[in-house]
Amino acid sequence: MPEESVRPLERGLAVLRALAAAEPGQLRAGDLARATGLARSTVDRVVTTLARLGYVRPRGQELHLAPRLMELGNAYLAASGLTGEVAARTARLADELDESVSLAVPDGDGVRFVTQAARRRAMSVAFRIGDLLPPERCAPGALFADAWDEERWAAWRARVAAGPAHEAYPALPPGPAPAGVPELADRVAHARRSGWALDDQLIEPGLIAVAVPVRDAAGRVRYALSAVSHTSRHTAQGLAAAVLPRLRAEAEQLAGLSGTDAPPDADGRAPAREATDPAAAKDELGPGFLQSLARGLAVLRALGGARGEGLPLTALAEATGLPRATARRCLHTLEQAGYAAHDGRLFRPLPRILELGHAALSGLTFAELAEPHLRELADRVRQSASATVLDGTDIRYVARAATVRVMSVHITVGTRFPAYATAMGRVLLAGLPADERERLLTAAPPRALTPRTVTDPGELARVLDRAAAEGHATADQELEDGLRSVAVPVRDAAGRVVAAVNVAQHAGTDPLSRTRDALLPALRATAAAIETDLHIAARFNTVRMS
Repeated sequence: MPEESVRPLERGLAVLRALAAAEPGQLRAGDLARATGLARSTVDRVVTTLARLGYVRPRGQELHLAPRLMELGNAYLAASGLTGEVAARTARLADELDESVSLAVPDGDGVRFVTQAARRRAMSVAFRIGDLLPPERCAPGALFADAWDEERWAAWRARVAAGPAHEAYPALPPGPAPAGVPELADRVAHARRSGWALDDQLIEPGLIAVAVPVRDAAGRVRYALSAVSHTSRHTAQGLAAAVLPRLRAEAEQLAGLSGTDAPPDADGRAPAREATDPAAAKDELGPGFLQSLARGLAVLRALGGARGEGLPLTALAEATGLPRATARRCLHTLEQAGYAAHDGRLFRPLPRILELGHAALSGLTFAELAEPHLRELADRVRQSASATVLDGTDIRYVARAATVRVMSVHITVGTRFPAYATAMGRVLLAGLPADERERLLTAAPPRALTPRTVTDPGELARVLDRAAAEGHATADQELEDGLRSVAVPVRDAAGRVVAAVNVAQHAGTDPLSRTRDALLPALRATAAAIETDLHIAARFNTVRMS
């Protein structure tokens, strides 16, 4: 008999697709019901489940995708053989060429971007990880279409004949297709002869790109490596002449680095821990929690271990702790939805998974990751909360959640203070190698900002050593009279201190130790939550810290 689908999983995926297709915060539960055709009660249960899993974050009546959702796309990226070294080489090539560089994979008859290293200019050119483009409108399309069979060509022709591609490919810029776009078949023939493909303003006026194939051991095109620019910098042919030698050399190197025989998490970044036990959540929330949706998404995440040809059902059932029959039904549902493939024995994830919000979330900055957690912290302790990064010898505020009080601390994003006199600065300085810390303090010797400011080099060194050992720092009226703060570090997946989070308040009459002990649990919980989001978002993506 035919395998049954898991209906709650189907409905959950439909809700995620609708949320991913909308502008952030533009959808409410009622809008989702209209967009998906599901009953409002069903949408409410799906949203409750997704929120409990950490994939959706309600804000009032608005619904926002949460960074943790990126772990679904990360499952595909891990299984595809991408590693930290592949992403690092892509970034180094972008620096060398001084142009944006990307990797893309075929996704049906489309082109899906999986790695991006953009240049930061006023006129920048970049695609987000997860963006999908039609093959006739980009350079990689000609490389991938060369492997199509007649059935695939027929499906593509039918899609083109059906009308404009914007609905199926939301990453396309608005407006009609450029006039005079060359036939895809002609571009495929040119790419076959020359070994590279050109995008001469196929997507929009001014945008140009050159792509070369990255092949697997069997000679199949696994990725397309592209350099992207615009006509104010190069002509299309001039870009090709400038970048082709390096693109081809890099493609040969990447062919040896991007194989699916790479060990799991070869870049040293561990996958996020399970945040929700479906059985416990079911006991807590009752019928509002769809346990079968949670189980289906757990199976999708487990597909991230499917390197090489894939994983058998037994391995996926063991990885999720589910009965084989339950795992098989989930896999059947994912296969029917286009998120997994099955060759009769092994299962593997497909790039379509990246449509589940990965593109929108991959553009988040550290400040955007941190702000929701800072708001929760501020609500919990009823004091303003902030996040900073080290900028030379100063700290610079990158995110903040302020409270409304008769007496409150007024600081805006972008404000800078000397690092040595602040709790966050001490956390950041304490996380540096000793020689780098000494260099910064020597470059700008501490000076007294209040009578309490620690300026003696020996005493300040002991303060920083203690901050490193204890995992927190304080500053009691050293930056400004009456201002007291407590801070903790935020670490990246490699354990490096990359930011600091603090709560600042009026010193009052309580001893510093009481303020510290009252704030530290909430601060540490907030830092841990930010770190979870940061590690997931940065696993295959560059998160801009400022």
